[in-house]
Amino acid sequence: MSSTEDLDYPQIILQYSSGFLVSKVMFTACELGVFDLLLESGEPLSSDAIAVRLGTSTTGMERLLDACVGLKLLTVELTQEGALYRNTEISNIYLTKSSPKSQYHIMMYYSDTVYLCWHYLADAVREGRNQYERAFGISSKDPFGAMYRSEEEMLKFMAGQNSVWSICGRDVLAAFDLSPFSHIYDLGGGGGALAQECVSLYPNSTVTIYDLSEVVQMAKEQFVPPEEHRIAFHEGDFFNDSIPEAELYILSKILHDWDDDKCRQLLAKVYKACKPGGGVLLVESLLNEDKSGPLETQLYSMNMLVQTEGKERTATEYSKLLEAAGFGEVQVKRTGKLYDAVLGRK
Repeated sequence: MSSTEDLDYPQIILQYSSGFLVSKVMFTACELGVFDLLLESGEPLSSDAIAVRLGTSTTGMERLLDACVGLKLLTVELTQEGALYRNTEISNIYLTKSSPKSQYHIMMYYSDTVYLCWHYLADAVREGRNQYERAFGISSKDPFGAMYRSEEEMLKFMAGQNSVWSICGRDVLAAFDLSPFSHIYDLGGGGGALAQECVSLYPNSTVTIYDLSEVVQMAKEQFVPPEEHRIAFHEGDFFNDSIPEAELYILSKILHDWDDDKCRQLLAKVYKACKPGGGVLLVESLLNEDKSGPLETQLYSMNMLVQTEGKERTATEYSKLLEAAGFGEVQVKRTGKLYDAVLGRK
């Protein structure tokens, strides 16, 4: 093990301070269509050719491409005709719009929306509340009203969440054997990617997506194919409207949006509606018990500060919330990926 003297702290600090530059390079290449163009071309292209076809300056594009090479998102080959660029396998899979595992939409949501809120992180820390008012000039009292402030923003957010579940959904749904539960409600199920993963993994189940009416309409129009008869929809606000009876309720990235009081309020309603022998599955990014990590989850918790009313929690904190609502036999499974699973039974 290296001693603290072996660590180059000035270099580490410099790398941390420039971390946002890395993400902005990737976001910009996605936004301009660099990875899509190189995939569609089927052959490596010069920086001049890419600049012409994407309508950018040649000098700016060359620097962007070289930075992407440094990030291992592109490769470059020096030929007699000059430097030729092509996608890496990672970029083809995760950064092109046409890929089933594309993360393009969540990238654009971070670039266009999350970044603006993070600009006011110091204010969020001082005040302990989200920063929609400063970032967008709209009320911060209703976080989802702010997130869904336009049809375009709603579509961007839902598409971004769907892209996350395209690579993480199966891990959390397979953490426990959910096959005994045939009637499932996905509370706040949004664009339906997790519901689609669920009926794929458990073909004898049916999943009802319970979400706000405008979200349900968008999901029907844009994301869930009408021929998928194992997925149904329920329009409503689960804080203010009734929750129908079911065998299992999935709350994926829901509780982290809210403070403890609202979490207890929601879980109490879920417990009351839940069939005896049924349960609730929480899908969240879990902090270590001493909150020393993982770093990704710590950063997500900062994002909850600037965008919502909630925070990321430890497994024990989620277990206590479930037990306070009446759920027992609480089990925790860490997936080793971005999101983990907590199951409580009635």
